Amino acid sequence: MFAGCSGLMSLDVSNFNTKKVNTMRAMFSNCSKLASLDVSNFNTSNVTYIIQMFDSCNKLTVLDVSNFNTVNVTNMYRMFHNCSSLTSLDVSNFNTKSVTSMDQMFNDCRKLTSLN
Repeated sequence: MFAGCSGLMSLDVSNFNTKKVNTMRAMFSNCSKLASLDVSNFNTSNVTYIIQMFDSCNKLTVLDVSNFNTVNVTNMYRMFHNCSSLTSLDVSNFNTKSVTSMDQMFNDCRKLTSLN
């Protein structure tokens, strides 16, 4: 949806209705100047692919995915790859029972010092 929007500096998706969405593949991939993003209200209960969702969002310092329902997700490949400014991330509610790939999920998250 916003993949490749490398000049995008701000974006309000706080009221997006994602109830019927089944893939969020590369949704914000390569949004390299995006400094903040509120996805805390996303309904991800029907999502199966979260592949590269935040890949190369290297200006994001905070990202709240703590309410993501990942019970139906099967692939998280490179979900946070190259989010090099993220310092903490709470994935404690992630259900990974059905996930078959988490390859490079946190690759190049150089400043990530807290992972719950």
